[in-house]
Amino acid sequence: MQLAVDRHDDVVSAVSARGARHDWTRSQALSLYAAPFNDLLFAAHTVHRRSFDPNRIQMSRLLSIKTGGCAEDCGYCSQSAHHATGLKASKLMAVEAVVGEARKARAAGATRYCMGAAWREPKARDMDQLVAMVEGVKGLGMETCMTLGMLSGEDALRLAEAGLDYYNHNIDTSESHYNAVISTRTFQDRLDTLERVRAAGMKVCCGGILGMGEGKEDRVDMLVTLANLSVHPESVPINLLIPIAGTPLQAAPKLDTIEFVRTIATARIMMPASYVRLSAGRTDMTDEMQAMCFFAGANSIFAGDKLLTADNPEADADTELFARLGLKPLAPEDITREGEAEQGHDG
Repeated sequence: MQLAVDRHDDVVSAVSARGARHDWTRSQALSLYAAPFNDLLFAAHTVHRRSFDPNRIQMSRLLSIKTGGCAEDCGYCSQSAHHATGLKASKLMAVEAVVGEARKARAAGATRYCMGAAWREPKARDMDQLVAMVEGVKGLGMETCMTLGMLSGEDALRLAEAGLDYYNHNIDTSESHYNAVISTRTFQDRLDTLERVRAAGMKVCCGGILGMGEGKEDRVDMLVTLANLSVHPESVPINLLIPIAGTPLQAAPKLDTIEFVRTIATARIMMPASYVRLSAGRTDMTDEMQAMCFFAGANSIFAGDKLLTADNPEADADTELFARLGLKPLAPEDITREGEAEQGHDG
């Protein structure tokens, strides 16, 4: 007896394609996103295995080096001065304290250290201190990442010269949904900062947040924007909204798990050599949901019990989950080899 096979053309094309694309249309990406779930997962996992070991996860650690008091009004953020979240603003941390925390993160298995400051953009008086932080963490043999808001071309060059490997600047959502979330800077402002980061020679960490009242078209449009950049972001963090009391999005409807996994799988197919990171919101994800995300192509997480001001799973919980799934943290030497593979896929 011959079995009938329902061949979804976009999924078949995604599995057959080699190398990175930068010419995705919205209709192509929507068709991929809406494919039968099993077909989408199969395609994403097949693509994932071409660039990465599916059982290795890159571990990052995120530290808030300056908390609260931000001039931006991002509707999801507890650190905005516009929102009554009860969070007290702090000053920029001392260099020695930041490097000390990075040393602890390295001992706990992190290979990348990310430093975040709640700013619209860094001020000139802060740059020497930020440069010293980058140099100190680099001296520990770790990859470095910062998220400081918008960057001028001059500041991007200074950070790159100090050895900053990655700069994180999320586009958050689609251009059409953006104004429903943020009014103090434009979608184009974010793209301009990404261009300055690239021009300075740094790698880009850029993704978004799901569950902010957007539709599936917005999730797809966000991925199309990222995948059609001249070079794909080397890291693509996908956050699940953590509704925070006092923010405009505190009552946002909970996102369906399948829709989240579909976004991860679509991101993997559209950006085949990027690290796709499960970022904020893992405390609200079941082990089974995370397992599906790893199968769909997520291969990076933030470790540690805090992500800036939000809760994150304890180290013991991640260790237990990794043991159950047969996953292992990515070692520094593995990152180098896979980075070379990345360049080969998106050169």
